[in-house]
Amino acid sequence: MTVMPTDDAGARTAAKYEWQALMAAADGLRMYLDALDTDGNLVQTEVCRVLCERHEDWVALRNGDAELVSAKDFGLSFGAYTTLNSLADDGGVAHLFNRWLAMQEKASCRLVTTVGLEGPPQKLVALAEALRDRRLAGRELVSDEEHDGLLNDFGKALLKYCGGLPDRWKPPEGAPLEVIPTAEHRRQMARFLSVFSFQSRVPEDYVGHAAPSMYVQPVLDRLRSPVAAGSVWEAVASLFRARMRAAGPISTGGLPKVLAFPLGASTPTPVELEGSLASRIVTLQDIDLAIRTAIAYPAGFAQLPRLVRTSRLAVKMETGGCSDNAVERAEQLRTDYQDLWRQRLAADPVARIHQSRLHRMLLKISDTATFRVRRQTTRWGADLWRQLETELEQHEGALPDDMDIDLALGGLCELSNRCQVWFSDSFDVDQELARRRGSVGGEDS
Repeated sequence: MTVMPTDDAGARTAAKYEWQALMAAADGLRMYLDALDTDGNLVQTEVCRVLCERHEDWVALRNGDAELVSAKDFGLSFGAYTTLNSLADDGGVAHLFNRWLAMQEKASCRLVTTVGLEGPPQKLVALAEALRDRRLAGRELVSDEEHDGLLNDFGKALLKYCGGLPDRWKPPEGAPLEVIPTAEHRRQMARFLSVFSFQSRVPEDYVGHAAPSMYVQPVLDRLRSPVAAGSVWEAVASLFRARMRAAGPISTGGLPKVLAFPLGASTPTPVELEGSLASRIVTLQDIDLAIRTAIAYPAGFAQLPRLVRTSRLAVKMETGGCSDNAVERAEQLRTDYQDLWRQRLAADPVARIHQSRLHRMLLKISDTATFRVRRQTTRWGADLWRQLETELEQHEGALPDDMDIDLALGGLCELSNRCQVWFSDSFDVDQELARRRGSVGGEDS
C-alpha cells in the first residue's frame, strides 16, 4: 500500500475512455438538436448517426457526409501542443491523416482535445482555417512560400507518425529522399487541412459537472421540458458508453452466423455492412428515445442521493475530499477515543493532564502533516488523512502505553471535531451544518 506504482495506465485509460464517450455524446446531442423543429419534433429529413470506435474514436454521419473525430484528453497537467511532432503523435493528427487517406480524401476531420496550441501547431491550425475558407468559397487551395515551409515541417512529422505513409510518399525516381515532401505532397496536405478543424472541449475533471447545462439544457429548452438536465445527460451518456464498447443491441442477439457466405454470394452491400455494426452505432432515434424516457422517468436516471452527515468531523473531511470509507473509519475511531478517555478521566482525575499533553503532541503532528501535503489548487484532505497515519507511526514510541496508532488517529479526529484540525482551508463549519440540517431535518451528531 505504501509503494507507489511505476504507472497508473489503467486508471488513465479508463478516464480517457469515459471522456471520449461523453464528448461523443455531446456531438450526438448537437446532431439531435439540429434535427428538432421549433416545436421540439424530430424531423426525419436527414439520416444522421454516430459510428463509435471504428475508424477513429467516432464518426459523425449525415446522409453522404462523414466527419472523422479523434478525441484526446491529457488532463489539466498537459498545457498545449507546442511542436508539430506532438500534434501529429500525441494529438493523433497523423492517425487522422492516415484514415482520411483510407477514405480516399472524402471525409472531413476534427480533433477534439483538452489541450491548447502554441508555436507551430497554432500556425498550422490558422493555416487550416484559411484553407477551409478558400475551399468553402470555391477557390484554389494555394499557399505562399512561408506556408510551404510550415507544410514541409508538417509533412516530416506525418512521415514519422503516420503508419504506411513513407511507402506512399516515395520520392520521384532518382531523386534523393530529402525532396519529400514534394509539391504534390504539400497540395495533399493542404487538401487535408482544408477539411480539418481543431476543437477544445471541457477537461475530464469538469465535464461531469458542466455537461448538463452546456450540452443538455439547449435540447430541453427546445423540447420545452422542465426536467433536470442531469437525468437526461446520464441517459444519453449511458447510451454512448455502451456503443463505445460495441455493446449496443443487435436484432440477432448472440446467435451465430449460419450459411453467411455460401457459393455464389456477393460482396456485402453498404447497408448490410452497416447492419453488422449496429452495436457501435447511435442513431438520432436512439437519442430521442433515451431523452424522452429520461424526461418521463427522471428519477430512474438521477444519481443516488448521498448520505448527509452532520458532524463537524464529517463535514471537514468531505470538504477536503476524503472518501466515504475514510469518514466512516474516522467517526468510529473518534468514538473509541472518546470512550477510552471517558473511562480514564472517571477513574483518575490526574488523567486530564496526560490528555492535554497528548493533544499538544497530536496538534504538532497535524501541523507537520499539513505542511507536507497542503496544496493551493487541489483538495488535499485525503492526502492529509494518509499522512497523519504515517506521522503517527513515526511517533508510536511517544504514545501512552495503552494507546495504539488507531486510537491516536481517533484523537486527531476528536480534535478535528473541535475545529482544531482541518482537512482543507478553514471555513464556516456551523453555517454548513445549518444548511445540511435544514436539508434533512437532522441534528448535529
